Amino acid sequence: MSACESPKLDGVGRRDFLMQSAAGAALVLASEATAGATPLQQKGRQMSAKEFRVKLLECLGGPWPEPCDLKPVLRETIRKDGYRIESLFYETEPGDRVPAMLLVPDGVDADHPAPAVAIWHQHNGEWHLGKTEPAGLAGNPMHHTGVALAREGYVVLCPDALCFEERQNPQLRGGNFERFEFLRYVVAGKCMAWKNILDMRRAIDYLCQRPEVDRQRIGCYGHSMGSTHTWLVGPWEPRLKCLVGNCCLPTYAAIHRTHLLHCFPNFIPGLFAHGDTPDIAALIAPRALHLNFGELDGGSPIQEVREGVQRIAQAYQEADAAEHFSYWIEDGAGHVLSPEMWRRTCDWFAKHLM
Repeated sequence: MSACESPKLDGVGRRDFLMQSAAGAALVLASEATAGATPLQQKGRQMSAKEFRVKLLECLGGPWPEPCDLKPVLRETIRKDGYRIESLFYETEPGDRVPAMLLVPDGVDADHPAPAVAIWHQHNGEWHLGKTEPAGLAGNPMHHTGVALAREGYVVLCPDALCFEERQNPQLRGGNFERFEFLRYVVAGKCMAWKNILDMRRAIDYLCQRPEVDRQRIGCYGHSMGSTHTWLVGPWEPRLKCLVGNCCLPTYAAIHRTHLLHCFPNFIPGLFAHGDTPDIAALIAPRALHLNFGELDGGSPIQEVREGVQRIAQAYQEADAAEHFSYWIEDGAGHVLSPEMWRRTCDWFAKHLM
């Protein structure tokens, strides 16, 4: 599909993979439970964004290590109509190699650099899928978004998230490995979100090393878990000038109200004593942020979404950047990338990166 062509809408139902997260979700919810806690309030006074940022980093697990040598390795080049795909590795931590696909449009090179978009893939209980879905080599055509953006002139990086595709474990498959990794980080005083943010920051390091990329025009996009990853990494990666998240802003308030079992990257132990997920997204201000939602998306209960986007909008107004935040709630839509959602995604990138 072209960047603003309507995506195919087959397979739009939300998978019931969330039920597999019960043990880990229960552990996190117990650690976060704070009776009567109000977001961004501390000891009866309003908490500042700066104070919340400090608390967020503490809850995530503390500062990230200094960047290591990426040691990129090109595995294969695949020629496509109008672009090429480079299958590659780079290291996010010493010895931790992340497989990724880089899509480079024809005509883009060191003499003619282009804006870049990192795409964080979805979860959907499909641990066998990761980078290859947005790269257009597998999965649902609705989510071949990297191909669509490459055809519009963007360099696109699609990495595997921890526990997905080539980052699975031969002994613990699928959700069992994800549960294991989540708990392994928790007992180490961190969480899976801490690791995912580290990996995403290294992805931006890699894009900045590519001569085909205009370093001043880098953005990111994600659907579902990828949207969670978008607002998780945003506060910590100032090189991202434009961010778009599609269909995922589950608040802890909504999770508790609806007894929702969600995937592990959403949970940051202890954070609900200080704030909620919209407060994380609000830290992206004043950089450009757009969020899409489906009114009927059970993974992001709409009552709390409506409240959350107002909190984010207030943060952008306070940063004198109200025009840099927008959102769209599509009536009657569920957990899907609809034609209108994709059109707004394309328009946002074109406005802020092109």
